[in-house]
Formats: sequence, C-alpha cells, structure tokens
Amino acid sequence: MFLGFGFMVNAQGISFNGVTYEIKKDRVFKGDMDVTDTLSVEEKQQVMTAFDKKMLQVKEAEETQKRIEKAEKEQKNAEKDQKKAEKKQKKAEKELKQRQKAQSNFDKSVKNHKDAIKKYEKLKKKGKLSPQDEEKWLEKIGKHKDASEKTKKKI
Repeated sequence: MFLGFGFMVNAQGISFNGVTYEIKKDRVFKGDMDVTDTLSVEEKQQVMTAFDKKMLQVKEAEETQKRIEKAEKEQKNAEKDQKKAEKKQKKAEKELKQRQKAQSNFDKSVKNHKDAIKKYEKLKKKGKLSPQDEEKWLEKIGKHKDASEKTKKKI
C-alpha cells in the first residue's frame, strides 16, 4: 500500500479540461512531454490544485482503510477476549458444581456415620447384639468414618 502511494506521489495522472496531465516532482507532463513551462500560470495552478485534491482524496482513502483495518483487529481481539471469558466462566461453574457435589457427599457420609452409631448404640442398649454382630457393627461404623474422612479431604 505504501509502495503504491509512493509511486502515486512520484507520478500521478490528473485529468483537467479533458486533457490528461501527469505530475512528477512539481513538473507537469502531457504524455511524455514536459509542458510545465508552456502552461499559463493559471492553468498550472489549476492543474496543481486538482492534483492536490486528488492526493487529498487518496490520503483520506488510505486513512479510512487504516481505520477499518484497526476496527476489524479490535473486533477480533474483543471476540477473543469474550471467548476467553466464557471459557473461564464455564471452568468456574464446573468447579463450583464439583465443590457442591463433594460437600453433598461429605454431608451424606457424615449422616450415614452418625446413623450407624445411633443404631449400634440402640441395639447395644437393648442387648440385642451378639459378639459377632457387635464386631460387624464396629467394622461398619469404621467404614463410614473412613468414608467421611475421605470425602472431607475432597472438599
């Protein structure tokens, strides 16, 4: 783009009064002939004014193109940032669900442990436990205790 602009600055064609002139370093050419000295001051001034207007239009077009490219780049960056934020949010939601599940499992495990202890105490108090049953209940209570400790670690 800059190369094209550089070329246009060095040699730019201007159509003025139905005649095409080419401007090269403050010199006016018609075809291959230098007509700078043959043009009247007024004509030369009009050609240069037309050239300046055309150069201004070219410059404005380039600036507009740059703004468009910058806006597109900013939009892509915004989309990228939005995707990152969405990904981060999903990760946080997933982690929250895992924590809630771990807490639920812990609560359930503690409840089972307490219920097993209550039932054991109740059966022991009534005298309905044989030595073998008592050993099974103590083993069961131990398993519930281990499970509750394990789920507590996961929290």
